Amino acid sequence: MLFIGAVLIWLVTLPFDRDGRVLHLYSCFWAQLYFYVNPLWRLKVDGRERLPWRGPAVLVSNHESLGDILVLFGLYRPFKWVSKAENFKLPLIGWNMRLNRYVPLVRGDKASIAQMMTDCEYWLARGVPILMFPEGTRSFDGQVKPFKDGAFVLAKKMNCPIIPVVLTGTARTLPKHGWVLDTKADCHVQVMPPVDPAGFHDVHALRDYVRDLIIAEKARLDSGVSTPAQA
Repeated sequence: MLFIGAVLIWLVTLPFDRDGRVLHLYSCFWAQLYFYVNPLWRLKVDGRERLPWRGPAVLVSNHESLGDILVLFGLYRPFKWVSKAENFKLPLIGWNMRLNRYVPLVRGDKASIAQMMTDCEYWLARGVPILMFPEGTRSFDGQVKPFKDGAFVLAKKMNCPIIPVVLTGTARTLPKHGWVLDTKADCHVQVMPPVDPAGFHDVHALRDYVRDLIIAEKARLDSGVSTPAQA
């Protein structure tokens, strides 16, 4: 029924919403139903106001589990996911990803990576943010893995801000190589202040700076310290 709703919204809004913003917000609601109907799943989002409704930005997040997808839809802001190509083949959910025109990627395939970068540049040029997991895959142990360059190359080339997003509490919801949803989850999303790529002499410096920000903020959230993210 939810997918039928997505198809109807796509058909109705296609003439005036070429970027699919309305359908994406519907998809946010679809994903958040897991939290709305389960009192043992809680989600707190801080810093949502730092995300643009319009205008290019590259959102980058740490990646702990498939549950991150459900959690990040809770941002309720327009963006295009960069996701594994095989996810687009999933019944209903994958079909909805195609309707949303999210960006597929075959990891390790140079042609697919080049096409992904082209697609992301297209959306950024239209003023639609994109969201990427710069680790490239989920972490086994919750530790932030090394970042790949793609998101930071895009930010430098398109001259748009990087917005770090930090997740905690998602690792147990649906861990890597696991297919059973945990009955209890206490998830937290912290949207950090935008980072201007113009202040960095190269992509590697920007990448390492943002990774350090995410690691430090994740450590703060995991420790329970209440000091807000740096303004």
